[in-house]
Amino acid sequence: MKCATSQLRFLRSLARPMCAIAMIVSPALADERPNIILAMGDDHGWDETGYNGHPHLQTPVLDEMAATGLRLDRFYSASPVCSPTRASVITGRHPNRSGVFSPNWSTRPEEISIAQIAGKAGYLCGHFGKWHLGPVKTDSPTNPGAFGFDEWVSHDNFFEMNPYLSRNGAPPEKFPGESSEVVIDETLRFISKAKQNQRPFLAVVWFGSPHEPYSGLDKDLALYDDLPKEYSERSVKLTSNETGQSTERPLRDVLRERYAEITAMDRSMGTLRQFLADEGLRQNTLIWYCGDNGIPSSGRITTPFRGQKGQVYGGGIRVPGVIEWPAGISEPRVSELNSVTSDMLPTVCELVGQPLPDRPIDGVSLKPLFDGDMAERPAPICFWNYNGNRDVQRGFEPYIDVKLQEGTTPLVKMMDGRYTRNFRNLHHPTISEQDYTGARAVLDNRYKLVVHENEDGRAQELFDVRADPAETTDLIESNPEVAKKLAQQLKDWQASVLNSLTGADYR
Repeated sequence: MKCATSQLRFLRSLARPMCAIAMIVSPALADERPNIILAMGDDHGWDETGYNGHPHLQTPVLDEMAATGLRLDRFYSASPVCSPTRASVITGRHPNRSGVFSPNWSTRPEEISIAQIAGKAGYLCGHFGKWHLGPVKTDSPTNPGAFGFDEWVSHDNFFEMNPYLSRNGAPPEKFPGESSEVVIDETLRFISKAKQNQRPFLAVVWFGSPHEPYSGLDKDLALYDDLPKEYSERSVKLTSNETGQSTERPLRDVLRERYAEITAMDRSMGTLRQFLADEGLRQNTLIWYCGDNGIPSSGRITTPFRGQKGQVYGGGIRVPGVIEWPAGISEPRVSELNSVTSDMLPTVCELVGQPLPDRPIDGVSLKPLFDGDMAERPAPICFWNYNGNRDVQRGFEPYIDVKLQEGTTPLVKMMDGRYTRNFRNLHHPTISEQDYTGARAVLDNRYKLVVHENEDGRAQELFDVRADPAETTDLIESNPEVAKKLAQQLKDWQASVLNSLTGADYR
């Protein structure tokens, strides 16, 4: 899986200066803990891997990782959309606690990040690719550097071929090439420097693929020339690469490009793994790959689950998850334990020997699962699409100066007349009963309760997701006590989240 171009790029870049290193860790200490890479695809749904039985996709690298490492078959994104899920990775908390309700809502500067924690343990920390938790420019109080990353080559949002990225907050520059390869090139450069400085490292690698608008290299597109002809009978809406505005195209053409992006991303993961092997780092490097939410309407064709991106049904929140760590996970295993992106920070805390932040944390450490000592999750996982527009309508004050929330890195998709993205976060000083609304769900080890509002009031659905993963049979009438218990757990959890949203955790 070695990529000559990638090797040349990172070797040439060794002469570039690196951000200041705050502390030096002896080689002996560095060798005791794993290096950690947290990789994430953008809009990459659960079934879009070969190992999960996709009828068309070729993902040999992820398939190999799933076959030799820990395959998380019931892995969930904390949200059915992107920015919130990313906040859950960085903080270990549900994104609503810090006001990251939807795409282009930033997090808050007072949040404690996974990089700040790893940095205290002596890790060198880098972020590469999509950030989407605020602008990545130098003066942003929510850029990767403000959250403890020593180095970042990042984009405010998603990106396509030849992306414009910011290096350590500098004005964006164009990086020629296929975007997943570009992101991995920068990751390899960072890892090489960490090795030279005898530092353990944490690399957060967030790809721009396969988010629409789609494109692909000729060699990847050619793999999907023979998709079923009937896919052409349906058209889907997505962004035009030419205009940045909405267009409509045959699904078959769209899927060909989407799948090409996934295959390129998969190949880039292979480049990463091969580099680690060549540098003698693979044995004690943990790689955790997942998606950030389910499949959007422009790519949804084979998913076995109900719903899609944006919804709290399985199709919106169940995503691929796999962990590879040869030194710590020596035997391949498939886990049916419910796990979620919020678990990443608690797991990293245990791996690097640091305590959890002293505030409500929604994830749990999966380290016991690596050793086969975790059979059930100790508490349910909760999901919640909070309607941030209501806070805008109520005139809540900006949490961060609006000038500091203006993005700089351009992308193909136009929004509000711009090819860049601005962010928002609002103070939420008081709590009302209306704040508890919005599509939400609570998932225990067997049952899932889905709650939402409609014209008739509040609606509830109860599913046995072990027996009915597609969520087709509503058990609300036959199991009212189960529904009542889950509803109370959900409401209690919402109260805790809303208390965090007021800023109480920072006082």
